[in-house]
Amino acid sequence: MWYSQTMAGGVRRPSPPGGDTLALLDQESSGEIVSHATYARELRRRLPARCFGPVPARLWWLVPHLAVIVLGIAWIGMDNLGWLPSLGLALLLGTSFASLGFLGHEVLHGSVVRTPWLSSLVGGICFAPFNIGPRLWRKWHNAEHHGHTQQPNRDPDTVEMVAMLEQRRALRVFFRVPLGVRSFLTFASFAGWFSFHSFQMLRRYYREFGRGRLVVLGQFLAPLSVWLALLVWLGPAKFLFAYLLPVMLANFLVMSYIATNHLLNPLAQGHDPLAYSLTVTVPRWVDVLHLNFSHHTEHHIFPKMSLKHAPLLKRHLRELWPDRYHEMPLWLALRALWRTPRLYLGHNALFDPPGALAYPVLGHGLDPKRIAGYPPP
Repeated sequence: MWYSQTMAGGVRRPSPPGGDTLALLDQESSGEIVSHATYARELRRRLPARCFGPVPARLWWLVPHLAVIVLGIAWIGMDNLGWLPSLGLALLLGTSFASLGFLGHEVLHGSVVRTPWLSSLVGGICFAPFNIGPRLWRKWHNAEHHGHTQQPNRDPDTVEMVAMLEQRRALRVFFRVPLGVRSFLTFASFAGWFSFHSFQMLRRYYREFGRGRLVVLGQFLAPLSVWLALLVWLGPAKFLFAYLLPVMLANFLVMSYIATNHLLNPLAQGHDPLAYSLTVTVPRWVDVLHLNFSHHTEHHIFPKMSLKHAPLLKRHLRELWPDRYHEMPLWLALRALWRTPRLYLGHNALFDPPGALAYPVLGHGLDPKRIAGYPPP
């Protein structure tokens, strides 16, 4: 593949292409697909046993974030604050909502506690701002997303292929809009997309829960009823600062990671976590606050491993597979996301219908610092 081992400014720079760019875009595979089992087998030999056990100390993160949420909402509700102090509290609340989401993600993978009822309780609390129940999350994320990462029509979190334009009129209308406008609308949607997508997943998988459907529905309605009761208590103006603005910020923070986790990668032709995932880099204090959620490739290697150990796993991945491992600063990944369309042409390129241009993906020629589209072959 084009990527060299050289690191510059935290970005894995592509080496100059040795062949025709259009030919590269036309390739259905660039290099050998390495199986998940191959990575896992080699890494298990190198990692200490402690990395594979639960880390219950992560539960202590509940204390500061729940305190911020309870006290912040109470303060907004019981005091006539001006809009500026209320906005400051909304930013704190949104940050805690997002951080609890990252904790809930880890808890429901079983990497914090292994007792099912306790992990469901904690996970439900953590995902309550987004109205996501633990049973739905385990189905949607643990089983379907991790089981079928970047597989067209199977991964619930991937985007569409060009062929879907013929089947969905809404897509055709959206992709007639210029790329810059589409990118603006996409990034604006981050402020509510995680919550909205969770409702879509409830509709998609609801019937598959069989007799457990009432539990799944109850886990969705319970937090929703809390927020509706809060609306009645506070009134619309205070509810805006106590919940709506915080959950919009939390959605945006969560989606800024989720959108960059895979959407610059190719669609899957196997089960290769290094080919189909991206790790982003953020300042150390952000990693602490967000529980190392930036280490997404590492998470796809060992989903049940606490992300506390992700930096150690990352070192081994970079040593063993330096030319396969993808990472870049979060800001650069978001910029690359802005400058590329969200429609796949085959497995290894993105396509912009108005300009009739194809864009390479990670491992197939994408240079995040020099985004350029080419006429498809």
